Amino acid sequence: MFPNGWPGRALLLLRLSAGAILIYDGITGLLGPNHVDVIVQDAISVVAGLLLVLGLWTPIAGAVVAVLELWSIAVGTDHIRGAVLLAALGAALAMLGPGVRSIDARLFGRRRLDIPDL
Repeated sequence: MFPNGWPGRALLLLRLSAGAILIYDGITGLLGPNHVDVIVQDAISVVAGLLLVLGLWTPIAGAVVAVLELWSIAVGTDHIRGAVLLAALGAALAMLGPGVRSIDARLFGRRRLDIPDL
């Protein structure tokens, strides 16, 4: 769940790239005049992107991103390739976890369990 070394760096790269795209798209969407449903979707996108960048609640944020992007595909989007890519990244991060360079690793990281001898 919290790999170190090259796999940990790769997860950090995935989290940062997906999070940056989500934050950028969400903020630019919020700046324009929109309907309430689009505003909610963009706000969720920004929050999920921030959670991914920080590495906090990564499996939940990744699942939210995957569902959000699949919803935008189902509703109809002009950027279907980007939505498919973000859905795949969100699902992958939900399954793989945040990596060692994350808040999740600090809060819920590897623990040593000492079992007393009987």
